[in-house]
Amino acid sequence: MAIKQPVRIAPADGKLGVLLPGLGAVSTTFIAGVEAVKRGLGAPIGSLTQLATVRLGKRNEGRTPLIKDFVPLAALDDLEFAAWDIYEDNAYEAARKAAVLDPAMLERVREPLERIQPMEAVFDRNYVRRIVGPNVKEARTRMDKAEMLMDDIRRFRERTGVARCVMIWCGSTEVHKRPAPVHQSLKAFEAGLRANDPDIAPSQIYAYAALKMGIPYANGAPNLSVDTPALLELAREANLPVCGKDFKTGQTLMKTMIAPGLKARMLGMAGWFSTNILGNRDGEVLDDPGSFKSKEETKLSVLDQILQPNLYPQLYGNLHHSVRINYYPPRGDAKEGWDNIDIFGWLGYPMQIKINFLCRDSILAAPLVLDLVLFLDLAHRAGLRGIQEWLSFYFKAPMHAPDIYPEHDIFIQLMKLKNTLRWMRGEELITHLGLEYYD
Repeated sequence: MAIKQPVRIAPADGKLGVLLPGLGAVSTTFIAGVEAVKRGLGAPIGSLTQLATVRLGKRNEGRTPLIKDFVPLAALDDLEFAAWDIYEDNAYEAARKAAVLDPAMLERVREPLERIQPMEAVFDRNYVRRIVGPNVKEARTRMDKAEMLMDDIRRFRERTGVARCVMIWCGSTEVHKRPAPVHQSLKAFEAGLRANDPDIAPSQIYAYAALKMGIPYANGAPNLSVDTPALLELAREANLPVCGKDFKTGQTLMKTMIAPGLKARMLGMAGWFSTNILGNRDGEVLDDPGSFKSKEETKLSVLDQILQPNLYPQLYGNLHHSVRINYYPPRGDAKEGWDNIDIFGWLGYPMQIKINFLCRDSILAAPLVLDLVLFLDLAHRAGLRGIQEWLSFYFKAPMHAPDIYPEHDIFIQLMKLKNTLRWMRGEELITHLGLEYYD
């Protein structure tokens, strides 16, 4: 029995534009994958929106529809792609250079990929130091660049006839920055754009342009991006949903699955040492200490929030947590992560866990991009605005209200996501109490 009236959700009529700052390994793997799935060349493995179910009602009712049949999501056939990048390669050429997907697979989706020519990017060497390209916007101020992005979006809408858009940052990791005075209000931010304030990063210019154009925004990198008071103010004023930050793919995905299990059993932890090697453009960018600092912050925050050493000082109060990332070009996009976990159990006796995860970063990220595009569009059509904490499932450093801590436990995140979908449709929320089965 429903506990409330369903949320009014506008239908997913017409085409959905997917705007991608960054046409590198993640974006091209995502686009090529969608095109492959549409042609029956592969399965959308890793995507909740395409493969996962949601339980409705009691366990003995047998109601477990696919999520895509339960909530009105945009269809894959209705997605239209556009991107910005500092390099001039079209999506097919960029995908070949990223070398994530098999060349034979890319040939079968070559035609739609070749049609995606990157627009000139907003770029600043002060924020991404290890790469440089010719396809960049030149303008006097940051506000001028924001206006140029908005013009790009208008032309894309006119050319494709899309009914709605979503923007998702798939660009490089920017150097670590703390919020500055220019980020504290929308008025200060817009004045900073006009004054060409150096504290405004390229990703923030993209976020501003998207929100000013009525477009939801997601941040797939650890940059501040939309996670500032100024841009959150704009999102609320424009009634737009936003989320981020930093796609949860390889090593951190493992942490958010394993750490909750160790904590559930009240097993102690003395240390967790993590190191990575990767050789794609992301690895090259992260070879810069400033960009690595942004990534390190999101990777290190996970264990503290999950293990709660303030509540369990005997178990986690002296945890030593280290993260290393090493650029190793021969590895390409096939990242390898090593983890050594020193734990202790009954009477303090020590034990160890070793993990060697040979993963493909963009293969893990591509389904996250798809889900975020479809869920953000759903949130927009449902009238939701501001931070979408129910999408924390997809991020290393989930955005959250300032007076609460972020939830990192992937199992709690998944429960929150599915309960939000149930809430949208007026279905009973699942608590897993289960007493009704034993009365």
